[in-house]
Amino acid sequence: MPLHNLLTDLFGDIHKPEIVWQAGIIVVCVALGWLLERLLRVNGNGALRVGATNFRDVLTPALIAALIAISKLVAKAYLGNVNLLKVALPVFGSLALIRLAFYLLRGAVARRGTVGATLVTFEKIFSLLVWLGVALYLTGLWGDVFLFLDTTTLPLGKNHVALSTILQAAVSVVILLMLAMWAGALMEERLMGVAGLHSSLRVVIARMSRALLILVAVLVSLSLVGIDLTVLSVFGGALGVGLGLGMQKIASNYVSGFVILIERSLAIGDMITVDKYSGRVTQINTRYTILQGLDGVDTVLPNEMLISGPVQNQSLSNPNVQVATQLTVSYDNDLDAVIALLEAVPRNLPRVLADPGPGVALKKFGADGYELELGFWIADPQNGRGGVVSEVNKGIYALVRDGKIKLAYPSRDMRELDAQMLAVLTGMTRS
Repeated sequence: MPLHNLLTDLFGDIHKPEIVWQAGIIVVCVALGWLLERLLRVNGNGALRVGATNFRDVLTPALIAALIAISKLVAKAYLGNVNLLKVALPVFGSLALIRLAFYLLRGAVARRGTVGATLVTFEKIFSLLVWLGVALYLTGLWGDVFLFLDTTTLPLGKNHVALSTILQAAVSVVILLMLAMWAGALMEERLMGVAGLHSSLRVVIARMSRALLILVAVLVSLSLVGIDLTVLSVFGGALGVGLGLGMQKIASNYVSGFVILIERSLAIGDMITVDKYSGRVTQINTRYTILQGLDGVDTVLPNEMLISGPVQNQSLSNPNVQVATQLTVSYDNDLDAVIALLEAVPRNLPRVLADPGPGVALKKFGADGYELELGFWIADPQNGRGGVVSEVNKGIYALVRDGKIKLAYPSRDMRELDAQMLAVLTGMTRS
């Protein structure tokens, strides 16, 4: 026999005058909830904004549900039957629950303000399940459904577990994991805004905090379900064997990631060269590091490469980098005058540092002229070297075009062949 049916009671009271008062109370509660949300609004940079969502999306239906719950208690003393308020309360309460789940999920999963298609699909399924539960509650079928779940059991090993227990366990695990991931995302977002901490240290604290929160959530969830945590010792041993046999690389990369973050040998924004890859570090994760080349291509490097092999870090202790270009000038030039002209070329460029200033080195006396190297320093290697070298070469070309510098050209010696050898060659040709 179904439990009390709220919809049937509501239809029975549809012609009573109390229904008008209840409708007015609902309208007033909705208006007050909307106004209170505007008064308590959390702006886009507020403390409760995480990822791609804002807590104010939850605040309005939650305030309306709270006002309806208070009004129902007061109105029951004066009106008697408050069936319309009893129906409105779970409707707005479910809406607040759905918005709260969206807030937690998007804060924990969504990155850079974007929401993936998988997350949107999960949100639609979750909304459908919540509204289905509301419909069962309003029609009085919820008790029958729960009774069916409570009496139906599944054999799990030597024990028989009711479907209601499995459902409650799944819900508790999902809720606690969602809260842990949301709290981890909130902590990471706040840590990234702390200017007093090194960027690597901020990443380490954020990653370890999120992992610890998820571990605690899993353990608490298992305890709530009734699973003895001592059984995890067997699983831990199996996991250790698995790491030792088949997951050495993965474990090594994770450990290397934490070593990199803790010892601060690399930081986000550093210009590095690893093997044949060069670029700027854009992300340091626990398993891999993303290196963005000057051509815009991202390279995913396992963290083990950054620990076991040599790494050239152009920004570790000093961001200044020397850049050079070579040329060969004719011996007809005045060497001191050429050096003075070449050193003046990079000084007019905005990216070239004044201290240390440009310098010209005489590399060697070549077959065709003086072989010179013009060196200068820049402080932004992440912007590339090709552009500034090209500008310097254009300045050198202007000096050559104006005749202030003469470039060397390869010389060719024309020599006479020995007359006897020429005669021999001529005789061979005639024959």
